[in-house]
Amino acid sequence: MKTTCEQVQERLSAWLDGELAAEERQEVAAHLEDCPGCQGELAVLSRLDAALGTLAAPLPAQLPERVLDRLRPRRRYWWQSLAMAASLVLGIVLGGTLARDFYPYPTSNGNGEVLALEEFHDFPQGSLGAVMVSYQGEEINGS
Repeated sequence: MKTTCEQVQERLSAWLDGELAAEERQEVAAHLEDCPGCQGELAVLSRLDAALGTLAAPLPAQLPERVLDRLRPRRRYWWQSLAMAASLVLGIVLGGTLARDFYPYPTSNGNGEVLALEEFHDFPQGSLGAVMVSYQGEEINGS
């Protein structure tokens, strides 16, 4: 079975560190002889390994804990969720209010009205459009 570049590149770091079994090590070495792309990747990893090896300062003992603390999701307070919900509701209400005036529909008495949703399409039963049309019908009949 021919080893692909993707398989080799996944194992290059382990190959450099001498962590591969003898058979896998031979497969990677054989692939590296014929593949310039993987040879380039190996050169990059080798330079990175050499650069990391020259670090003189020892790493702080608390470094792993500090990194993990940064990776953990931050606690979200109840008021933050409430603020997001309020912003969403406010946006919907303001958007609906402002959009109502975008398409005035002139009536016989000359004042502008919003075009009824019935004018656009028939809505499936239970859809939001059907609910809106039913409310508009009640408003018209009630006044």
